[in-house]
Amino acid sequence: MEDQVQNYCQISTSLEILVGKWKPVILLNLLSVDYLRFSELKRKIPDITQKMLTKQLRELEKEEIIYRKVYPEVPPKVEYGMTSYGRTLEPILNDMHEWGSRHQLRTKNK
Repeated sequence: MEDQVQNYCQISTSLEILVGKWKPVILLNLLSVDYLRFSELKRKIPDITQKMLTKQLRELEKEEIIYRKVYPEVPPKVEYGMTSYGRTLEPILNDMHEWGSRHQLRTKNK
C-alpha cells in the first residue's frame, strides 16, 4: 500500500519546481502583471542577488512556467512573464500564501 501512495503522490514533483526561497516570490510578482523586465523584478525583490534571480528565472523557464523574451536592442531588453501553463499555478500559490499568513498569525498568538 505504501508503494501505491508513493507512486500516486506527485507533491514532490510540484515541490521540486516551486520550492526555494525566491521562486514563489518571483511567481507572485509575475502573476500580478503581464510581464516585468529583469531590472524591475530585481527592484521588487531587493534582497535577491542578481545571480540567484538569474538562476531561479532559468529554472522556471526550463519548466515552461515563465517565458523570457529578448529584444534585439543595445543594451539588451529582456522581459519575463507567466506562460499560460504557469498561470495555472495561481490558485495554488494564492492558497499557499493565505495558509502561510494564517499560520503566522496562529503561531504569533501562542
